[in-house]
Amino acid sequence: MLPAIEVKQVCKHYGAVQALDNVDLEIQVGEFFALLGPNGAGKTTLISIIAGLSLANSGSVNVLGHNVISQYRQARQNLGVVPQELVFDPFFTVRESLVIQSGYYGIRKNTHWIDEVIHRLDLTDKADMNMRALSGGMKRRVLVAQALVHKPPVIILDEPTAGVDVELRQTLWDFIKQLNQDGHTIVLTTHYLEEAELLCNRVAMLKAGKIVALDSMENLIRSISTGYSIRLRLLPDTLPAALHTLQTGYHSGFYDLRIKAYAQIESILALLRHEAIQVLEMQLQQPDLEDVFIRTMQNTEHRQI
Repeated sequence: MLPAIEVKQVCKHYGAVQALDNVDLEIQVGEFFALLGPNGAGKTTLISIIAGLSLANSGSVNVLGHNVISQYRQARQNLGVVPQELVFDPFFTVRESLVIQSGYYGIRKNTHWIDEVIHRLDLTDKADMNMRALSGGMKRRVLVAQALVHKPPVIILDEPTAGVDVELRQTLWDFIKQLNQDGHTIVLTTHYLEEAELLCNRVAMLKAGKIVALDSMENLIRSISTGYSIRLRLLPDTLPAALHTLQTGYHSGFYDLRIKAYAQIESILALLRHEAIQVLEMQLQQPDLEDVFIRTMQNTEHRQI
């Protein structure tokens, strides 16, 4: 089966600035994929090249086997992009904007799907409002609707929930998860790493135009795991000497302990009971995508130095 997106040796520079440096990436059909990186890493540049909005200096990009330059019509027909910026036409209503967007793809009778997208994105009561009268969050919903109006098999979401309320996030993710379950390929860029961890199966991390990590979510988190961290608030506020070897810190009334397995928790609690020390609060912290991201960025900084 052809990859949903295939990026081969893509380079892009703006004068002396190397925005992308020999990027190789394959995203398979049906994946929910995260493309992460700090500001200026090259994420939006890569998306612009995939979408045909910018030309690479070298390399090639295919969308479902169609080259984004030589077969741009087929490539763009298979792709829907939600941009990071709020771009809209102020002279049309929400529904008119979606009808016009359908026309760009040669779709004349699209009323049923437009109505469904409007409903699923909770835009029904705004459908006949002029775009310029909408709030920023509502405009972002319309951008999502425009990207979906031609039912593209591959959908790229570039910071889709930046600066929007919790209700929109939940509405959007419910709809996008359903599309992914129906077979659509989803590519997400976001600074909300908890969203990526919850939704995505595989992750690529970009830094300074290079892919510095690429693996499944599970493997990336496992790769940095050195155990688990327990935070304990105790009464009296003292830690038995037998637990000092596990202590990694003390902050805001909490003792931080590092353990290798869950089984150690019971022995720790038994020791505290024996010492007549009461546990007022306990928190178990596991490695997550944020830990992976921070460590990956730090490690690549050290290698570059």
